[in-house]
Amino acid sequence: GLIYLILAAQFESFRDPFIIMITVPLAIAGAYLTLALTNNTVNIFSQIGMIMLIGLVTKNGILIVEFANQKMRSGRGLTKRQAVVEAAQARLRPILMTTLATSLGALPIALALGAAATSRIPLGAVVVGGLMFSLVLTLFVIPAMYIFLSGKKRSNVPWEDPSQKALKEAEAEAVQD
Repeated sequence: GLIYLILAAQFESFRDPFIIMITVPLAIAGAYLTLALTNNTVNIFSQIGMIMLIGLVTKNGILIVEFANQKMRSGRGLTKRQAVVEAAQARLRPILMTTLATSLGALPIALALGAAATSRIPLGAVVVGGLMFSLVLTLFVIPAMYIFLSGKKRSNVPWEDPSQKALKEAEAEAVQD
């Protein structure tokens, strides 16, 4: 809940954080699936891994949504679909690099390398499995939800700024001419 509120304040929207947070339950499902496949239990270490996973998955969603919003505001006349496709293409490499680097960094924990590391196996398994599961979901679900949920932005206030109204009227006249 707190992450959503922080994102809502940052994006000045309730829709964009919802789009970003859509992948969190899916990543947690991937973490539980990984725990089941590796025959590990939910314990304090796996829960710490899930908190890490939430932060990492949210970061990936922010990269795509923020870049798509920038593309929409660029004035190039892009549709929502074009903007989010360009955003996903442009942010593919950074998302892949950070996800793979984090997964490879957590791999020694998941493989229990080192003395007395067996108790921390669930932490590594959750991070590695959850990130790999959410990587695919982030690259497909975030753009799909962005297209589906981002309608026209409505003003937060019931009145319209006079300068904006004049600008819209001038644009409408220019289009008609």
